Amino acid sequence: MSADLETRPHRAATSPRRPWRRGRLRGGSGRPGFLTYGLLTALLVSSVYPLWWSTVIASRSNAALGLDWPPLFPGGNFWTNVGRVFDTIPFWLALGNSILISSIITVSVVTFSTLAGFSFAKLKFKGRDGLMVSVVVTMAIPTQLGIIPLFMLMRTLGWTGEIGAVIIPTLVTAFGVFFMRQYLVTAIPDELLEASRVDGASMILTFWHVALPAARPAMAILGLFTFMMAWTDFLWPLLVLDADNPTLQTALSQLQSAHFVDYSIVLTGAVMATIPLLVLFVLAGKQLISGIMQGAVKG
Repeated sequence: MSADLETRPHRAATSPRRPWRRGRLRGGSGRPGFLTYGLLTALLVSSVYPLWWSTVIASRSNAALGLDWPPLFPGGNFWTNVGRVFDTIPFWLALGNSILISSIITVSVVTFSTLAGFSFAKLKFKGRDGLMVSVVVTMAIPTQLGIIPLFMLMRTLGWTGEIGAVIIPTLVTAFGVFFMRQYLVTAIPDELLEASRVDGASMILTFWHVALPAARPAMAILGLFTFMMAWTDFLWPLLVLDADNPTLQTALSQLQSAHFVDYSIVLTGAVMATIPLLVLFVLAGKQLISGIMQGAVKG
């Protein structure tokens, strides 16, 4: 009896584990369950439905909004409404202005933010922390507070009505600098930078061959979000540009009259303005997903 009692703890300690219990607690094989797929499906439907409903109304007449039951499928008037959009606003001019403005702003923000983020993350200089704090503090200031003095400055320089008045104030953003700094702090080991210095590489070569390849996923994400923000910007271009030289977003506001609004035409213009963004996200989706996954793994 005593020998049996002495061996029981040893048997309990060395008994094999039961993975089926762990599998039950974790939901079987560890794959996402019905609840996860249900939530993702609901999120997908709620995100896609506004664009789908806009497309349905854009392919019909304005009378479709007065039906007892909203239509769920497109009609046959989409190209007719597209022609009416072309007749109402200078669509191609506005599209070209939006592409030019968004592209220049995106390249500038990504370039300067990467350079500044690398400097704040890996270079040691006097006043670095104070400058970084000042950059972050500017993010707390609402953009609307700076519109009046910025407009007065543009008028003094004689740039009102010009495309440059939209581009120059947003050549670099505080969010871009902060975003790239936070990413590069952990993405580039200090030992790698020291090894490049030992090999005799200058700071420019170190940035080009070491920092830039490591920063590409974050640069892709920042570029996508910057392009989207510049593309959808409405208030500042509306104030500083002339009506005959608009961006796409300000041109769409001309589809509405003071007495009557044809929502089928308005939504047709909105769908046409959304198509370039959808194409961009489809083409750059791989970079976006890889950047998010790398950030999640590093976190």
